[in-house]
Amino acid sequence: MKLVLFGPTGMIGSRILNEALSRGHMVTAITRDPSRFSVSHENLTVVAGNALAPASVAEVAKNHDAVLSAIGTSGSSLEVIVEAARSLIKGLSLVRIRRLVVVGGAGVLEVEPGCQFVDSPNFFEPYRSLALVHREAYNLYKTSDLDWTFVCPAAEIAPGERTGKFHVGADHLLTNEKGESQISAEDYAIAFVDEVETSQYIRHRLTVAY
Repeated sequence: MKLVLFGPTGMIGSRILNEALSRGHMVTAITRDPSRFSVSHENLTVVAGNALAPASVAEVAKNHDAVLSAIGTSGSSLEVIVEAARSLIKGLSLVRIRRLVVVGGAGVLEVEPGCQFVDSPNFFEPYRSLALVHREAYNLYKTSDLDWTFVCPAAEIAPGERTGKFHVGADHLLTNEKGESQISAEDYAIAFVDEVETSQYIRHRLTVAY
């Protein structure tokens, strides 16, 4: 597949990039400064672009099969996640590309019917503001006409091992027998690229955890 990836240098985005390349996909990585991009691969093209500008999104996305977004908040305000959602929706409509797979947040997952994780008393307070902007972005995707998938990690995600052994779910936060909800960024990337390839969760949430 020919894929566009926004946010290819972050903790999650860099692992999605490596996973996609390892499977033979052609990836166009979008960054504001290609000269600072250190990854090199025969199937990788690095292009200057801006996820917050619809015209830029349209320009870099044309002639690709799908767009992947791993836009995060490193060095930016939390609102960049919502701004990117608006820009991606508008930009992709300009070139009639419908498939969009997005790195989401665990806060939008349900812990009981009608109660999202971010609204539960067990949610980790320092991350509540981040979770709320992810929810706002999620709601924007829900009202778009794109074939989106919002890929939520477990409650805890961090660099770790690529094991290939995890559980996949849809609407509900996944936990193990100890009540823990964890995933490595490497295994999250496997589930993310699996969804890019199979399109099993069109216009839906998807989550992955051990």
